[in-house]
Amino acid sequence: MFDDGAASAVDILSVTGLQKSLGSRSERLKILGGIEFAAKPGEFLTIVGPSGCGKTTLLMSLAGLYVPDEGQVLFQGKAVDGPPEGLSVVFQDYSRSLLPWKRNIANVLFAMRRLKATKDEKRAIAMEMLEAVGLKGFEDRYPWELSGGMQQRVAIARALATRSKLLLLDEPLAAVDAQTRADMQDLLLRLAKQFNKTCILVTHDVEEAVYMADRIVVLSNRPTHVVEEIEVPLAKPRDHLTTREDPEFLRIRHEVIERIRSFKRS
Repeated sequence: MFDDGAASAVDILSVTGLQKSLGSRSERLKILGGIEFAAKPGEFLTIVGPSGCGKTTLLMSLAGLYVPDEGQVLFQGKAVDGPPEGLSVVFQDYSRSLLPWKRNIANVLFAMRRLKATKDEKRAIAMEMLEAVGLKGFEDRYPWELSGGMQQRVAIARALATRSKLLLLDEPLAAVDAQTRADMQDLLLRLAKQFNKTCILVTHDVEEAVYMADRIVVLSNRPTHVVEEIEVPLAKPRDHLTTREDPEFLRIRHEVIERIRSFKRS
């Protein structure tokens, strides 16, 4: 079985003094105002904050797609100055991230082109990942033949197949229906554990943030900074009925909502 090995206790990702502005030279808007946090191997981190605070800008900076104005991002102890190996991004718009003219297995294999493995080994890994996300038998279909939730499963399989240690998830479930979203939340939690992945999920959904997280990072208004990190000591594996009715779940949910509302009032 595909396995990334045991996790180390050292931070897999650390962010220090991260600042980023966007816009034209004459009209720069400061988005990130000094972000600091870290993620440990195997941890599932969720990031929430007021609408427009810069969550996606932060994620793109972590992925090396944006160059910081100040501060730094370290991934596995090395400064991120471009997209690093060992890190994958799953975007919200799955329909634009997949190649519609390639079959599903070819979409997964395309992401594996830099992986040091034989053609047969790559195909075996790709098939394993498609099976892991529940798409066995759909490998020779095209993305446009699948539902939205199934397309996002292909995108997740592709990220897993690259053997990345860190998955950055930019609201990957925002465009699917409620039942599919709940099923996909459980799928992501299961896969993260099964394949020893560290995950950082950006979401606007507070309940999703609490349900999936080991720890929640709460951001402020722009220029955004980390105002609080909230541990989520809920038992695993989690269940949508029992976990969401747990008094501790409700307490944390209330705390996060109040934190975000306080910025809207300010």
